[in-house]
Amino acid sequence: MMYNDNFLLKKLNQRKNDHTFRTLQALPYSIDFCSNDYLGVVHHHLIKINDTLSHGSTGSRLLAGNSTYTAFVEQKLATFHAAEAALLFNSGYDANIGILSSIPQKGDTILYDYLCHASIRDGIRLSNATAYSFEHNNITDLEKKLQIATGNIFIITEAVFSMDGDTAPLQEIVNISQKFNAHIIIDEAHAIGVLGDNGQGLSQKLNLHQHIFARMYAFGKACGVHGAVVVGSKNLIDYCINFCRSFIYSTALPPSSIAAIEASYQIFPFLTSEREHLKYLVHHFQQKNFSFKILPSSSAIQAIIIPDNVLVKKTAALLQENKINVRAIVYPTVPKGTERLRIILHSFNSIEDVDALSHLINSC
Repeated sequence: MMYNDNFLLKKLNQRKNDHTFRTLQALPYSIDFCSNDYLGVVHHHLIKINDTLSHGSTGSRLLAGNSTYTAFVEQKLATFHAAEAALLFNSGYDANIGILSSIPQKGDTILYDYLCHASIRDGIRLSNATAYSFEHNNITDLEKKLQIATGNIFIITEAVFSMDGDTAPLQEIVNISQKFNAHIIIDEAHAIGVLGDNGQGLSQKLNLHQHIFARMYAFGKACGVHGAVVVGSKNLIDYCINFCRSFIYSTALPPSSIAAIEASYQIFPFLTSEREHLKYLVHHFQQKNFSFKILPSSSAIQAIIIPDNVLVKKTAALLQENKINVRAIVYPTVPKGTERLRIILHSFNSIEDVDALSHLINSC
């Protein structure tokens, strides 16, 4: 006899009626325009880990899960990112939840870009601070919100936005943060490995990292491994160790994961030709004439706006039938009217791959 959980059907059926119902797919594709493996670190199996390393850490970092090896890797990451200290988290989601829920206090103000990732929004919801969004990459609107902010002020943005693929106007944000004595927290998840001569990310590429309170780098994209790191001052890291609940109450990353992170940082800084080819593919794709609107983007993330749930899913299905892995992104992941094909370009894609993709999109 099955358990009676029919009370779940109301919201599930609503998703189906709205054409926003999600399912998991594991289909064979020959051309990848979907994954976040920007530089092919996973695609080409570049990370090799000693099989003798443990896949368990036995506890949280504050109990049994810490090691001198983890601290050693954290110091290497801090040095690479030109920071005083670093702290590993189990994921970018954990890192954003941890710092945003614990650092801003009651009476403080959080100002976040309207297109910030769900992990940032969830962390803000858990905070006791007052929070306002500002219009995407709009410095004028940010300044209006800064004028009514109280307490310690935190400006939250992303280096590269995960759905539109554009970058934050970081120099302008730094300038205005200094005017209002605000603290910047930046999510570099989609910039690490890709931006900068050695893939250091946007903050270091622009030499603005010393003006930023906290930087978060997630490793599940171009780095090709699991986990994340927060870098900043020793005070910041000490605070996270003492107050970030997602760090304190999580089983630590195992030695095998720590070794994978170290190996990635030994690889991706030297993938210069891959970054150059990716940059060329982005330029080539942006020059295409599409029958649908393409958002301007200089990153690996490209968006073709098809503002109709049925049509965008139909277009994605056509691409998948032709063994091209592209997914439709629908509301509520993106605002209504901005449903899209989210296309990820990679260093292992060819010009011919991009041309075939473009031709199929225009045939819809």
